[in-house]
Amino acid sequence: MIHKIAVITSGGDSPGMNAAIRAIVKSANYHNIEVYGVEGGYQGLIEDKLSILRTPDVETIANKGGTILKTSRSLAFMDEPGRKQAVDVLRNYGIADVIVIGGEGSLQGAQKLHELGVRVVGIPGTIDNDLDYTDYSIGFDTTLNTVLSSIGRIKDTGLSHNKTTIVEVMGRHCGDLALFTAIAGEGDIISTPEYKLSPEQICEKLQDKISKGRNDNIIVVTERMYDLDELQQHIEEHMNIEVRTTVLGFIQRGGEPSAFDRILANKMGVKAVQMLMEGESGYAIGIKSNQLIQKDLKTMLDEKTDKQPSYDLLELLLHTT
Repeated sequence: MIHKIAVITSGGDSPGMNAAIRAIVKSANYHNIEVYGVEGGYQGLIEDKLSILRTPDVETIANKGGTILKTSRSLAFMDEPGRKQAVDVLRNYGIADVIVIGGEGSLQGAQKLHELGVRVVGIPGTIDNDLDYTDYSIGFDTTLNTVLSSIGRIKDTGLSHNKTTIVEVMGRHCGDLALFTAIAGEGDIISTPEYKLSPEQICEKLQDKISKGRNDNIIVVTERMYDLDELQQHIEEHMNIEVRTTVLGFIQRGGEPSAFDRILANKMGVKAVQMLMEGESGYAIGIKSNQLIQKDLKTMLDEKTDKQPSYDLLELLLHTT
């Protein structure tokens, strides 16, 4: 029987993290388990920033974006002395069980804690949806809807002025935000790390749409792929049209989490507590075909899978005449 759990939110914040924290605290308290919230991610753990979270503390946080525990990226935790210091802090509190909510880097940290003898379960919380083992991570659905809403507004003015707009969305090294935006009908041309178009290819597709009477096209690209000023200039010079560029940036991270993200976060939070109570460690929770799954952290971090089925759908929707 476990008596204490620590919960950490790490890396970039994502809408739904608070809902997961709420589920963890309520589920643990139901089983008479104390929950300690770690403020500021792994760095906060190293610096002994732990405090008890009780059910009344989290009852009203599920609808809030961000994370009440704050978050950070810890350089100290990347080195072995920092990780050992973090483990010592946990031991000083009598905590042997930890739930980590975050993206790939955060789950790598969870695996390191597991290797040092801490029982750990990871919950995927990243707007990028770049963890291949799970269909969805907490925060992706909310962010996708924010992107769709933003592009819808851009399309209104583009239609009014017959202007083409390049819209850069987040995603790091994963194109899911751009891909799902296009599948949902809010992107005319997309370019992602998995499906990268050259500036010349973008111009060819744009010319095809203009020749069919579309003069208000939206080009959706994943961040870090282009110098946007150069891409805009290339299109303008080769197409003899006026182009605008919009970088959505951190507006994508914030906001009230969607119902989907809140429900997913609650399911994963309860599942994480159950797994620790059953003595399981070194796993990340995910969702496949609408069913919760658990994946060995080390295997998950080492594996890459093919997302081609989604791109087959995109081909059908966008690239056929």
